[in-house]
Amino acid sequence: MQTYRSFREFYPYYLQEHKNRQCRLMHFIGTSLVLGIIIFTVFTQLWWTLLYVPLAGYGFAWVGHFFFEKNRPATFTYPWFSFLGDWVMYKDIWTGKLSLFK
Repeated sequence: MQTYRSFREFYPYYLQEHKNRQCRLMHFIGTSLVLGIIIFTVFTQLWWTLLYVPLAGYGFAWVGHFFFEKNRPATFTYPWFSFLGDWVMYKDIWTGKLSLFK
């Protein structure tokens, strides 16, 4: 099993684990919901709504992996790098560096 010492080494592996566009879409939806929940919470000050953050973030991502990508989420092996990878992939989708449709 490969051991990654830096996020720079890890990110190509992370992208390899997200080749399926439906999996990437599920990550994108989950991350968008996480941002929406955080914004909603800040404006309403209903702090209990933050309990939905892991459900939205991990729930959508894991559905993407188990049903579309058919692999084990990197979160189980590399939790911190995987967390960072999700946000970098989200940014890469928004900036057009990575496509949801290919």
